Amino acid sequence: MPRYLVTGGAGFLGINLCRYLLARGCRVRSIDIAPFEYPERSAIEVIDGDIRDARAVERATAGIDIVVHAAAALPLAPREEIFSTTVSGTTLLLDAAAAHGAERFIFISSTAVYGIPDHHPLLESDPLSGVGPYGESKIQAEALCRAARDEGLCVTVLRPKSFVGPERLGAFELLYDWAYSGRDFPVLGSGDNLYQLLDVDDLCRAIELGAGADPDRANDVFNVAAAEFGTMRENFQAVLDRAGWGAHVVSLPAVPAIAALRLLESFHLSPLYRWIYETAAEESYVSIERIASRLGFHPRYSNRDALLRNYDWYVAHRAEFQSLTGITHRVPWKKGVLNVAKHFF
Repeated sequence: MPRYLVTGGAGFLGINLCRYLLARGCRVRSIDIAPFEYPERSAIEVIDGDIRDARAVERATAGIDIVVHAAAALPLAPREEIFSTTVSGTTLLLDAAAAHGAERFIFISSTAVYGIPDHHPLLESDPLSGVGPYGESKIQAEALCRAARDEGLCVTVLRPKSFVGPERLGAFELLYDWAYSGRDFPVLGSGDNLYQLLDVDDLCRAIELGAGADPDRANDVFNVAAAEFGTMRENFQAVLDRAGWGAHVVSLPAVPAIAALRLLESFHLSPLYRWIYETAAEESYVSIERIASRLGFHPRYSNRDALLRNYDWYVAHRAEFQSLTGITHRVPWKKGVLNVAKHFF
């Protein structure tokens, strides 16, 4: 069995991937600046370290067959932290993976690299125009991956849509909290825009396929997303229906709502950042034809399935994180004035 290194192993994707690989008998090592506080700690090799630390990266990549680079600073982090983690950290990891003879390097990018597009579905060959430091840093990291590929390292770049599942909170916790409380939930605009998501288990499957496919097929860039997805209104209403309070999705005029959210963000009174609120009322979906034909990827979960699976996990574990806030996907974000706004719906 190959030996995997998962960067960001203590994060939302990281722990789901570690569990996925362990269930398939793989040997797993994790590196993360955050503590790995899960029952699986004894089953894997844990390195508490920073991917921006050359010594930690050298130790983490030694003897590794497949590097899955999932670590990243999230969009709410300071600009310098985003770039140092996503760009500088990726540089160190690519160099170390090549030096230690790793067979594969799988970089978890994002569809944020497409910016705010003017057409759909989005193809891997479309121009890249990231919004904000997060999208810009992912584009730069992808360029580093291309350069490493030119030097002979097999590099699979995955561009997943926003992914949800067990352990996911962050922005989605807003929806789950309002649903659990029996509140109506607002959408920008009519809510009739098609909006594609992804279940984290399907992303783990895509990673596994990238690690095992013939290098000629895997050495490329791939969108990853659900095959079955509905409108924003349909996606959110499914969660409200699961909560069972009879709540509904409520439309807000997009232009004034976006202006208000932009103002709130500037004063740090809302956790929602530009890429979220400026794309929420727009169509947002990608083609997965390339990954289906090249790697045989066929997602198991629809948007509805993924959201309901995540909501059920939220309800079962809600008491564990009610006192926590932060800027990662694994804790609720500090809601600011949105916590007050909930009481008007």
